[in-house]
Amino acid sequence: MAAEEQKPTFLGQHRFLILIILAVFITGLLTVISMSMYISSGAAQLDLSRPGYRAVQDQVDRENRAVQNYSAVGPVNEESINEFKELYDEQLKRAKAVEAFGGDPLSPKSLGIDAAN
Repeated sequence: MAAEEQKPTFLGQHRFLILIILAVFITGLLTVISMSMYISSGAAQLDLSRPGYRAVQDQVDRENRAVQNYSAVGPVNEESINEFKELYDEQLKRAKAVEAFGGDPLSPKSLGIDAAN
């Protein structure tokens, strides 16, 4: 008995193309979902690069200071813990200096809208 040759099906012939189309579709769908969540959750309002936050942008420290990093290797002793606390406290002071969440970001002054008009 001779073995019958079967013709490949449409899915068998084009499975790579189908995989690419499916991957692009899923990527687009997930992008739409993530952008809708970004907008509906209010996270878009916290983006400091938006024009409404220009007042806060002036408080950003733009000095090009080298940040001293804590070593990832070494002994854990009282001296290393104190060194970490000092570095942490310095960065904490910088973070607290900017009031990114203070005030009213949607006020006419923050948005640059003249209230007299």
